[in-house]
Amino acid sequence: MLPKFLRDSLIRLTKEEILRFIDDNQEELIHYFCNELEKLDERMPEEQLFIDIRMAALGEELFRAVFSAIRQFVKNY
Repeated sequence: MLPKFLRDSLIRLTKEEILRFIDDNQEELIHYFCNELEKLDERMPEEQLFIDIRMAALGEELFRAVFSAIRQFVKNY
């Protein structure tokens, strides 16, 4: 485990590369995430859900929001 000051310095030095990595891989990660949500949607009987929704579509939007929050955090770090 790196000391906090060293880890923080490395993050600041590589911030642009981290953001580029997220941008370059976002669609692939969303694809994997949506596939897992589809599997979850198929496993859960609709009677157990409060609202009948397609979880993958909602999940994709949530995941995009997470990426947006991560980008904002890294930019402001």
